[in-house]
Amino acid sequence: MIRQNISSGGPLEAKARYSRAVRAGNSIHVSSTTAFGPDDNMVADNAYGQTVQILKTVTAALAEAGARLEDVVRSVMYVTDINDTEAVGKAHGEVFPDIRPTSTLVQVVALVSPEMKVEIEAYADLSGDA
Repeated sequence: MIRQNISSGGPLEAKARYSRAVRAGNSIHVSSTTAFGPDDNMVADNAYGQTVQILKTVTAALAEAGARLEDVVRSVMYVTDINDTEAVGKAHGEVFPDIRPTSTLVQVVALVSPEMKVEIEAYADLSGDA
C-alpha cells in the first residue's frame, strides 16, 4: 500500500509534525483543519466564515490526494460554542448539498487557539461504488 502525506503548509503542521491529510490506499483522512490562512492569521472571526475557509482547505487537501468532495463519506466538526451549530451546518450544507456524508458535530471546551471556533476532519474513500 502506498502512503501519501499531504501538507497545507500551515506552521502548526511543521511544529507538531503532523500531516493535513494522509492517503493510505483508497482511504484519505483529512484532520485538524482550522481557518488559519497561509499567513498564520485567522481568516474569519465567526463560525460560518471559519467553516467556509476550513472546507476550502479540506477540498484542496482532497484534490492533492486525488479525491473530490463526492468521495467524502464522513465529516467530524468540533465547535467551541454549540450555539454555532446552525452557522456551521449551513456552511457544511452548502459544500455537501447532495453528497450528504455521515457527520458528527460536538462541542469542545477549547481548541488550540482561542480565536478558533471550528475544527473539521473529513474522511474520503476512493474504492468505488459499493
